[in-house]
Amino acid sequence: MVGWGKIAVSVDIDKNISGFGPRDFINRELSWLEFNHRVLEEAGDRTNPLLERLKFFCITSSNLDEFFEVRVAGLKQQIESGVPERSMDGLSPSEVFRVVARRVRRMVDELYACWREELEPALRAAGMSILDTEVCEPEDREWLESYYRNQVRPVLTPLAIDPAHPFPQLLNKSLNLIVELEMVRHGELTRHMAVVQIPRLLPRLVELPRNDGRHDHVYLGRLIGRHLADLFPGTNLLGYWAFRVTRNSELYIDEEEAANLLKAVENELHNRRRGDAVRLEIEKGCPATIRDVLLKTLRLTEEDLYVIDGPLNPGSLMAFYQGDHSPELRDEPFVAPLTKALRDGEDLFAAIRERDILLHHPYESFSSVVQFLERAAEDPDVLAIKQTLYRTGGDARIIGALENAVKKGKQVTAVVELRARFDELNNIQWARRLEENGVHVVYGLVGYKIHAKSSLVVRREGHQLRRYAHLATGNYNPTTAKLYTDIGIMTCRPELGEDVTNFFNLLTGICQFQKMRKLIVAPFELHDKFLSLIAREAENAKLGLPARIIAKVNSLAERQIIEALYRASQAGVKIDLIVRGVCSLRPGVPGVSENITVRSIVDRFLEHSRIFYFENACRPEVFISSADWLPRNMFRRIELAFPVEDGNLRERIIKDILQTTLADNTKARFLQPDGTYLRARPTSGVGARRSQVDFMVAVTDAGEVPIAEPRRAKLRQIKVKLIRSPFKKGTADRRVGA
Repeated sequence: MVGWGKIAVSVDIDKNISGFGPRDFINRELSWLEFNHRVLEEAGDRTNPLLERLKFFCITSSNLDEFFEVRVAGLKQQIESGVPERSMDGLSPSEVFRVVARRVRRMVDELYACWREELEPALRAAGMSILDTEVCEPEDREWLESYYRNQVRPVLTPLAIDPAHPFPQLLNKSLNLIVELEMVRHGELTRHMAVVQIPRLLPRLVELPRNDGRHDHVYLGRLIGRHLADLFPGTNLLGYWAFRVTRNSELYIDEEEAANLLKAVENELHNRRRGDAVRLEIEKGCPATIRDVLLKTLRLTEEDLYVIDGPLNPGSLMAFYQGDHSPELRDEPFVAPLTKALRDGEDLFAAIRERDILLHHPYESFSSVVQFLERAAEDPDVLAIKQTLYRTGGDARIIGALENAVKKGKQVTAVVELRARFDELNNIQWARRLEENGVHVVYGLVGYKIHAKSSLVVRREGHQLRRYAHLATGNYNPTTAKLYTDIGIMTCRPELGEDVTNFFNLLTGICQFQKMRKLIVAPFELHDKFLSLIAREAENAKLGLPARIIAKVNSLAERQIIEALYRASQAGVKIDLIVRGVCSLRPGVPGVSENITVRSIVDRFLEHSRIFYFENACRPEVFISSADWLPRNMFRRIELAFPVEDGNLRERIIKDILQTTLADNTKARFLQPDGTYLRARPTSGVGARRSQVDFMVAVTDAGEVPIAEPRRAKLRQIKVKLIRSPFKKGTADRRVGA
């Protein structure tokens, strides 16, 4: 039996040649759902400020949407193809789909119970309500009537469903109303159905005018529902119900056949919005006959139906979060300082020449990276800038710096990844803008996504050229840099500069990959490098030498790496894994993984950095990488990893970052052998530790944050509160997802 909490599916598969079988692995899809449940836990955690809880609630829903658009859609395609391929844990696609559906239903029930029983009442008590249009005050109804007539009605299109009007093609995740009505035609009473699409360009929550600090809203769908008689004159309205369709959103592009990759991606984006349906959500109370019609029309089954007791589009609830109101219901504001190495002088390039510079975001400002590009653009001694771009968000300063560099006569190359999932349209738009302004835009290597994060500046200094590089784990996106934890290094080490030059030549030219001195590149050698590093620790342990591995990644689901970690554990290597999301490794199994711990941290910032520590018999090596331990990162993407060679920076990563993260006993959850998670709990005599707060307090205590003392004291107060305030009874011991 392969178990997942209370879900068990029988399999009969022998262990493979490696000695590890299905029982030794956790299903990837179910592991991801457990991660999303950890996000949902933050929505229910009353120690979080109310609006932050609402944010986690919306993120949970948005994550589920993407899970259906990509992962469930992929499962359905596997089932339809009839290929009998099993996952690492021994399940067939049909078996995975069934256990996923059961787990998702439990999560959806918890998600909306959290809204109905906790968040909505708390928001109402705080002066943020969603009002029923039927019970609004007369002046509110008058305002809503005017809003509907002037802003909503002109863009509505009622769509009849009959032989002359086939069922409309509904866009992915669009919110719609299914309407049932009756009318007399030729002396007979007949029933009809129609669809009204909720306009996507209008806010789903309509805020009522207030001057007393309240934030009252009504659902746009309810407002339209109140006026349906206006759209269907001469009929008797029997009822209306909101529904939403989720579609397959993966892009399918044959790069070998595509003469123009940009055009091929652009064309495929139109198909995404109309891909095969994979989920139908409909509000509670909709008659079974209506549901059956929708399922049949969308070619779905009851397994794909989710009846929702709450808002069908929870992301719209972020309207409450927007704006600068209610600071007491939010996390304490945090303004990241410039890293100390760059604050004391005006010459950024001189600072990099003096020593390698470590950047730890969001605790240190991303503006250092932006300034690196802006100053390179302005500096008359800079000859060339080369840049990878995966998700920039079209930031005006980064794009502007590259365009300005062209105007200043510099050679500028941008390696743009058009297929950054759900950012494709944005990437196409600013890629075209860069091209129009003279930047040489390249779309990388055929067959591989460019996920590496790298920037290179070539500068003339006297009679020589010096190369400055920035290598990182995160995207060149100042917005997400305030929300994601990432790490990067600025350096002008000649060997790294040569490697980065060769790396960009690989991306832009026609050549065979040549092994580099310091950079490790996927898909050519990164997988083998990690396997060899893990194997070295195992050999050291067998020889009685100090051996340890610490790895911080977003996801771990690459079979050979998992098996290598198992063998290292069996050899006696102590292994600490910090895995935010998917983890297919099963820790704590006697004889297999009893020396491995896996923890996940879900907190204010999204854990995104990838750091790898290998003890190496008291000669520790630390690597930073853009890659997770997933098959796609090892074999289907262009990724970079590189060693941290500056001893001071290496010690800072080990002691200040990794050890602080491992000490977290507040927001960390530990993966159990059965695939469930237990929340960490401070032990007797040990104070509460929250790593992200520790990182913020560290820079404020070092005097590195230009903020008033009351706010610095507030951060310390958060830490003290964590130490003095125990968890709610039962929270720490609850088995998540059991």
